[in-house]
Amino acid sequence: MQNSKEFNSYYWRFLWSSILIALSGCLGNVVDAIIVGNLINEDAVSAINLSKPTVQFMFTLSMLLSTGAGMLVGRELGKKNGTNAAYIYTLSTLACIAFGLLMTLIGAIIPDTVTGWLCNNEVLFEPTREYLRVMLLGAPMYMLAWGMANMVGVDGSPRLVSIAILVDNAVNLCLDIVFIKWLDLGIAGSSWATVVGHVVGVAMMCYHFRYPGNHLKHILHVDDLPFVQAMKDILSQGAPLAIASICLTILMFSSNTIVLSTLGRVGIFAFAVCMNLLQIYNLFLAGVCRTIQSLGSIEVGRGDNEAFDLVLRKSFNFITIAMVITCVLVWIFPEYIVRFFGADEPELIAEADKAMRLYAVALIPFCYIYTIMVVYKLYNYHKMALFISFALSLTVVPVLWVIAHYAPQLIWYSYLIAYAIETVIIFIIHKAAHLTFKLPK
Repeated sequence: MQNSKEFNSYYWRFLWSSILIALSGCLGNVVDAIIVGNLINEDAVSAINLSKPTVQFMFTLSMLLSTGAGMLVGRELGKKNGTNAAYIYTLSTLACIAFGLLMTLIGAIIPDTVTGWLCNNEVLFEPTREYLRVMLLGAPMYMLAWGMANMVGVDGSPRLVSIAILVDNAVNLCLDIVFIKWLDLGIAGSSWATVVGHVVGVAMMCYHFRYPGNHLKHILHVDDLPFVQAMKDILSQGAPLAIASICLTILMFSSNTIVLSTLGRVGIFAFAVCMNLLQIYNLFLAGVCRTIQSLGSIEVGRGDNEAFDLVLRKSFNFITIAMVITCVLVWIFPEYIVRFFGADEPELIAEADKAMRLYAVALIPFCYIYTIMVVYKLYNYHKMALFISFALSLTVVPVLWVIAHYAPQLIWYSYLIAYAIETVIIFIIHKAAHLTFKLPK
């Protein structure tokens, strides 16, 4: 293990870079919601939330094709095998572009059909369609931005990725105002601002390829790593996180449907505010998980148990502090947070306050469960990681459905109850299976 001071510096540099990378998917969504809520209306905030299952599906594809690949690239670099790392990077990037173009085609041909799956409310249908259509057209940039951030960061340029993501979000924020307020593009202007921001971010990350130490060269064939095996490895590594993301997509769709049918327009706005609160938690969660995946994979490749344990300890300490501070702020200032999204109706504010306080607490066990899933994967407990991937979101759906039907006044407790159940089940299985956290030889 390198000396403690150097390792600490490297860890924190990578962690903050990973958090800034997460800004691309987290802060951009929150800023979109705040701006459209103030410049358009509360229904526009709800429309963005109703669009999220499809956006989350694109994120899932990106995770499947690039997050697992990033872990493999990290291991290959730890073994000093730059050729395999470059080949894995090439396959992952091409796959992201291909699936992004497929989503673009869907957005161009059947935007009404996709919108109909997500929204059956006449008032919210048109803004949902306008926002979603542009996001689908810009899908290749969305997926490429996430994939390149993974690869460029693990290849030794986390600072460049940080700067690119900051510029990406600055462009998004500025263009939100330009497109919505000055060019009068409505809610579609928010989507266009996001897409253009990703274009700028990707262009900046391409500067990495000019560095002499760059390992991410385009290689279309490697003798000792057949194409089928390489793709199998990429999909296998990314599967647990991608499955968790698929389950989250199902959860978003189901929750939107249940809340909209149970509490109507007021409820779906409150839920939209909660989903934006999730983005804030996810800012820290994604940064910590990416750090564990990337640095942890490198240390696994080196066989350095001490450094690997230090990565985990620092990561859990950080996510705990970040969650507690965020939760306390939500409980102290709920009304101010709701008003950020343009709400001024007392009924909307009251419902959102109640929902957000409970959701803030529920996200604490959620973040721990998600992080421990990544740890199980790195320790090669693949079945346990896969189980958590399914349970993480799908446990919520039946709990939410039951409470909505038999005790709708308690609907906002659904997430907290479901995550408490999951925590108990994971603990029981871990003990019953006699699992221990020890790196494979």
